[in-house]
Amino acid sequence: MRSKVTVVAWGTLSMLVVTPAVALDSNGQEPLIVTATRSGTEKQNSPQVVRVITREELDQQRRITSDSSEILSNLLPDYSPPRQKMSGSGETLRGRTPLVMIDGIPQSNPLRPTGRELHTIDFSMIDHIEVIKGANATNGLGAAGGVINLVTRRPEPGSLNQHFEAQLTTPTSELNSDTTSYRTNYGVSGNKDAIDYLFSLSYEDQGLYLDGDDDAIGVDNTQGDLMDSRAYDVFGKVAYWLDDDRRLQLSINHYRLEGQNHYVSVAGDRENGVPTTSKRDEPEGSAPYNRVWTTGVTWDDYDLAGMHLNVLAFYQDYESLFGATDSGTFQDPDIAPVGTLYDQTMAETSKYGLKTSLIKDGLWDDRIKLTLGLDVMRDDTEQYLWSTDRTYVPEIRYTDISPFVQMDFSPIESLTFSAGARYEYAKLDIDSYRTVAANNGVDVDGGSPDFDETLYNAGVVWRPVDDWSLFANYSEGFAIPDVGRVLRGINTPGQSVDSFENLRPIVTDNVETGVRFDNGRLNAELSYYVSSSDFGTRLTTRDDAFVMQREKTEIEGIEASVGYEFTDRHSGRVAYSHTRGRYDSDNNGTLDSRLNGLNVAPDRLIASWSARWSPKWTSFLQVNHAFDKSFDDSANGWDTDFDGYTLVDAAVGYQLPVGELNVGIANLFDKQYITYYSQSALDSPSADYMNDRYFAGRGRTLSVGYSVDF
Repeated sequence: MRSKVTVVAWGTLSMLVVTPAVALDSNGQEPLIVTATRSGTEKQNSPQVVRVITREELDQQRRITSDSSEILSNLLPDYSPPRQKMSGSGETLRGRTPLVMIDGIPQSNPLRPTGRELHTIDFSMIDHIEVIKGANATNGLGAAGGVINLVTRRPEPGSLNQHFEAQLTTPTSELNSDTTSYRTNYGVSGNKDAIDYLFSLSYEDQGLYLDGDDDAIGVDNTQGDLMDSRAYDVFGKVAYWLDDDRRLQLSINHYRLEGQNHYVSVAGDRENGVPTTSKRDEPEGSAPYNRVWTTGVTWDDYDLAGMHLNVLAFYQDYESLFGATDSGTFQDPDIAPVGTLYDQTMAETSKYGLKTSLIKDGLWDDRIKLTLGLDVMRDDTEQYLWSTDRTYVPEIRYTDISPFVQMDFSPIESLTFSAGARYEYAKLDIDSYRTVAANNGVDVDGGSPDFDETLYNAGVVWRPVDDWSLFANYSEGFAIPDVGRVLRGINTPGQSVDSFENLRPIVTDNVETGVRFDNGRLNAELSYYVSSSDFGTRLTTRDDAFVMQREKTEIEGIEASVGYEFTDRHSGRVAYSHTRGRYDSDNNGTLDSRLNGLNVAPDRLIASWSARWSPKWTSFLQVNHAFDKSFDDSANGWDTDFDGYTLVDAAVGYQLPVGELNVGIANLFDKQYITYYSQSALDSPSADYMNDRYFAGRGRTLSVGYSVDF
């Protein structure tokens, strides 16, 4: 019953687009199909910049770090430097928030983003990652900054395959039970007759982090932290082939990440360069955590009257608890004297939906490929004060219906045009509610505002000679603003959600052009892009809460990358990104101010070298340099200019008679530095707040791991 479609289908795992018959490209290799494009686009034929992070690259990074944000940042120079915390708010791709998916299932929560979208699955479950950069019309809601699709692992051939790995990580300066982290993973997979299956379990216990000066790094008791935390993941999927062309798959993932509440932060001194640290103590309230259940059912018919039909039905249940704080936002004199009340928020989201696509290629003598689709999603979200059971963000019911059409047209072999349209209909249902006392306790009338928008995309790829291609693209992205931040911040009586301007959707225009070269040994790409929105969003901070501003924004940048195989055993890669972001601070139509570090990444250069010295020995070395970047002084007078830094990581692997031994060193030269977020993203009138979050980055760590397949 197995046919050549099997391998390709497991590569897509859930969503979309696979071509049953695979033709070889000019280099004699199978072309790489990017499923997140929704139309089965081959990477080299995409009019947008697409980066596919391979399984080998992920394995190299996992020898150094288990932080999913750090893995992406190490591989994508246009992704913000990681916060190294549970929250990734302020981590952007090309200066905008991307849509994060697992096998096509959205992980981003559009109504009340928590910044924890990348902490919904353990990366040991991931086979490769598809990154579409820039606004993406074909994926619609939430893809204003691009798409990051995490494609899970597929079963290995055979009836029973087992995998086990374990890793221990410790600072090189201090080895004890407080600072030691360890992780383990066990998986089983295979296929028998018409059934394919995969099940995997992972567990991680992280200790206290130390900086380059061997001081404890400050814990973020409010937003949540990765250090001093525990996480586990249970993942499984089963597929049944009715015949060679029809397949039904069920996938389930349960992930939980929770702090252990063993430390409290000790304020630093930002003006004098003294970072925040931690001391052993029990903080107020319950430990922050993420709890996520994700379920997907996928139906593929690869020969429905000569077409490929893909249907994905999904459900996700998401809980995100933040830590306790005596924030002024939480104070209520009717409950406790002002300044004495500690509380914490819980964000809960349940969403379910249906994503369909129908692809017909080979039209007009194989010149046209047509894709039709319909996406439907329902999202129910609320955020409340955990300890006192008060409404913080009322329950919001969101409905999104989006049909789309996409066409690829190749009038001649060297030229491909692509164009498409997506219609977005969005409706919010919000009950009447009362804001918290800190926002004057005003009554807000509920309502059911709805929006509709038609998104367009058009692109061209021209291949004038072998190995070279030129591309240009225009694409629109659609996103709902952080409705929770809008609603919880209302403090004026007489407001109604039906007339509140800040609930209007964000439409992002993305224009880019570039050139590619790929001869199988040398590959290079250079691109220039402009991303703009007439009514965009800009995040700022107020006290210990993020605040959203609706303003005209524009981000432009240049990206370049070069990869080269020196020999069949040695290869290298260099990638560079330059980003510039501006906004209209006084609403006069002129872009007069620079976006800060909460909204754009610094210019970055990443270089790596991979080597296989013998059948047993391998090595990996990477250098990550973030350049200095100047910003406008914050609204509260703080200097937010960024002092860049250079980090070097290295890893080696040795093949044992049974299994493989891996050793990784992160921050090889034990660089002492303050994170990009702490330097350039914070802005508060409170010196206490600024000093509480002046976090240093992690110092040198040693990771020793063992893995075996049997």
